[in-house]
Amino acid sequence: MKKQALFLVAMFLFSVGMQAQELLSPSFSFSHKKNSYVTLIDGTEINGTIKDLDREKGLIEFVKIKDGAGKKHKLDADEIKFMYLPPSGFDKFSKATSFLKDAQKWNDDKLDQDFLNQGYVYFELADVKVKKKNKKLLMQLLNPNFSKVVKVYHDPYAKETMSAGVGGVKLAGGDAKSYYISKEGAPGFRLKKKDYKEQFVPLWNSCKKIISDYTDMKWGDLVQHVITYSECKG
Repeated sequence: MKKQALFLVAMFLFSVGMQAQELLSPSFSFSHKKNSYVTLIDGTEINGTIKDLDREKGLIEFVKIKDGAGKKHKLDADEIKFMYLPPSGFDKFSKATSFLKDAQKWNDDKLDQDFLNQGYVYFELADVKVKKKNKKLLMQLLNPNFSKVVKVYHDPYAKETMSAGVGGVKLAGGDAKSYYISKEGAPGFRLKKKDYKEQFVPLWNSCKKIISDYTDMKWGDLVQHVITYSECKG
């Protein structure tokens, strides 16, 4: 019965992803058995199993990892250039998201598509604006399959709309009410759902097609806006 229940949960979440064709749901728990891949600012590569992640107000502060030789490393977030982490438990099912087929050409060549196809979660040290100050933070990328022009990062402080669940267990995340957005390499900034219509034109005005085709300026169309903007800049 347990296997059947898990299968039904997996199929349910896969169907949610197929219908939504949205950004990845953020992951918060990671496998302690499957290998993770961490690259430091100085180019050092550490492959091993995650032992712990220390967070402060939703942001990763430290990563504790044990490499293949058995050596333990405690890494500050600002030491890490990027990393691929394997999600665990129900977080694995949230990766069953179907991306728009026409978005594949906007893959960032710098990302390891093999890891992404296996469901790994990608984090990178990114420049973001926090209360008018630029900071370098380890951010989770939610559109790795079409992030060449515009990057959409998980906002660790974001509230969500209603999420799907069974028996009191949260299975699929609701729509986030904010993200961090980085266009063409510029520092990321926090974009909120409640401000989207006001910021729509300033954000996308260099792409006339978005302005003319999406006059309703729906938050739910953000992914398509990102794709269309990428086409404008391609």
